[in-house]
Amino acid sequence: MSTDTTPQPAFLRIHQFAGLKPGPRLLVSAAVHGNEVCGVAAIRRVIDALDSGALRLNCGTVSFIPIVNPLAHQLGRREGDRNLNRNLRPPVVPQDFEDRIATQLCRWLAEHEVLLDLHSFQGQGKPFAMLGPRDNRGELEPFAHARSEGLLAACVGTERIVEGWLSTYALGLQRRAARAGDGSRRTALQQDPHYGVGTTEYMRSRGGYGITLECGQHQDPDAPEFAYKAILRTLVLLGMADADVVEPRPATPPELLQLYEVVDREHEGDRFERAWASFDPVAKGQLIGTRFDGTPVLAPDDGRIVFPAAQGQPGAEWFYLARASSRQVG
Repeated sequence: MSTDTTPQPAFLRIHQFAGLKPGPRLLVSAAVHGNEVCGVAAIRRVIDALDSGALRLNCGTVSFIPIVNPLAHQLGRREGDRNLNRNLRPPVVPQDFEDRIATQLCRWLAEHEVLLDLHSFQGQGKPFAMLGPRDNRGELEPFAHARSEGLLAACVGTERIVEGWLSTYALGLQRRAARAGDGSRRTALQQDPHYGVGTTEYMRSRGGYGITLECGQHQDPDAPEFAYKAILRTLVLLGMADADVVEPRPATPPELLQLYEVVDREHEGDRFERAWASFDPVAKGQLIGTRFDGTPVLAPDDGRIVFPAAQGQPGAEWFYLARASSRQVG
């Protein structure tokens, strides 16, 4: 692995504030991907406010993990040995650094009721929230807290909310399973049925709920401020802080979209037709990109492109497609 000569961090730093009155158990995390740092600054700012008394915790317990993946953060990149936010579960026998982090992280997720996981993205675009499934008793992601999770997604202040992650990812996994692997651990993980499970999915599997909040492009100077306000709005929503600590969310209701397709990058020569940004509109039949062998990649329907990764690794996600959702939140 490329990190063999890099001294690996030996601990996970966690900050916890326990109110003197009972209340919700909230976990706020950042830098699950090491180069997504807006949440790191936001969490440190909230911790300073709690320490100084500028922010009062009225009830409950709030825990902060400002740097979930310290190895990737130390290296200034998305991953250490692998993507921590895929196939997240306590390992039977840890095989890499992310496995060792998962051993601790999964325990902390299970001990909390609500998760706010702060991220940023590669392409240009505005912040958005990722919402889990509607209440269901299915096998893929059974869930019973859709209303509470919808309120959380609606409170943080984004213009868009996106649902359908795990069900869409499952379709991609089925196609990956049909491809021959190269015998590497990375390929084995990418074809594992659990590979779509990250922090929020694991949280739901343990009886809690939470959202992934994409706070803006990695280097967007406004992203740390957005993340900071999102933390405060979450505390207010849960009754853990007074309403006057942050201005209310924008009055305009967010747009709701549903993911319905994921397309992998199959070769380093696969290229986009143009520089796409998340939520750029695409029309049915429009050319999105071209495969290494010249095969065109066309939009199967009208909608939006999400998470375009021009430099994505072969075998991993290249882009997602979304369309309007009928869901109501908030």
